Amino acid sequence: MRGVVLPEREERTLWIDGERLRTDAAPGTEAELVVDGGFLLPGLVDVHTHPGTESVDSPFDDSVLRKHLLEHRDAGVLLVRTPGTAARMPGWVDDDEDLPRVRSAGRWLATPGRFFPGFGRDIGEEELPAAAVEEASASSGWCKVVGDWRWDEPAVPLDVLTAAVAAVHAEGGRVAVHCQTAEGARNAVLAGADSLEHGMHLDPGLLDRMAAQGTALVPTLGVFGAKADVIRAGERSPYRDDFVAGWEGLLTNVRSAYEAGVTVLAGTDSFPCGTVAAESSWLARAGLPAEAALGAASWTARRWLGLPGLTDGAPADLVAYDTDPALDPRALAHPSRIVLRGRVVR
Repeated sequence: MRGVVLPEREERTLWIDGERLRTDAAPGTEAELVVDGGFLLPGLVDVHTHPGTESVDSPFDDSVLRKHLLEHRDAGVLLVRTPGTAARMPGWVDDDEDLPRVRSAGRWLATPGRFFPGFGRDIGEEELPAAAVEEASASSGWCKVVGDWRWDEPAVPLDVLTAAVAAVHAEGGRVAVHCQTAEGARNAVLAGADSLEHGMHLDPGLLDRMAAQGTALVPTLGVFGAKADVIRAGERSPYRDDFVAGWEGLLTNVRSAYEAGVTVLAGTDSFPCGTVAAESSWLARAGLPAEAALGAASWTARRWLGLPGLTDGAPADLVAYDTDPALDPRALAHPSRIVLRGRVVR
């Protein structure tokens, strides 16, 4: 594959040797040229997606899970993180070579009154630390805590959340926290969570602390933006006012977080799957520089999840584009080639 490699913007030839990338080939090696020109990116990443079921009324289903993961793959999303699913990720997912790589967080951990009843793993607050370790140990090292729920109800207490984060970190795991209230976001940051999912009403005064301790922000702008205008135009109510204030503050915080050194990442939290290109565009609209918004859905997210970019020996997961997706964000949704585990899948 020949092309301009991003983010380095260097023209290179990459060789695919089995499931690995090589920057050089042995003399006399015969190879098929599958891309000649254009732009090469590490496989795209969606760090907030919930494959396997599309509603709280539908059971987790293996066929739906595979359908969702193929939708991601066919859009060039070759790595996903699932911060909460209705059931733990089945083992066959990692064995299916046609599917993206998955980093799962087990079932949502929901303390009383803080999630759809029965959809996640319902536990008492005193059970949270042990349950968090169990889910992280049974998954890809991640667990997901529903840190708050309704806008007018209290978040998980700081001491409880801190104990859960500390317990998971002691086992080498990581914690994602759902937060859409000021208290929920504050507690997630002070507890040392590894990622804030959504982050509505986040106090910008906490951004420096997030950057210092490595807490990422996954704002899922698209899922909120899709309904923001409708809610804003609706009749005034405490919920409506809370949402509008949270949405406007979130847009401002995305750029401020980036400028403070916080890792900002692209996650969709919506269906159909495979729309992370649109989320990258939302991040750019919120004020991230074009290449940072692109990296949030590619190389930055891969590095954050522990995978390299297009380097020698890296997994051969990459996407090719005819035009530069940093200059034309619409191009990100239209890869010309998709290579997963060393095979051209599109």
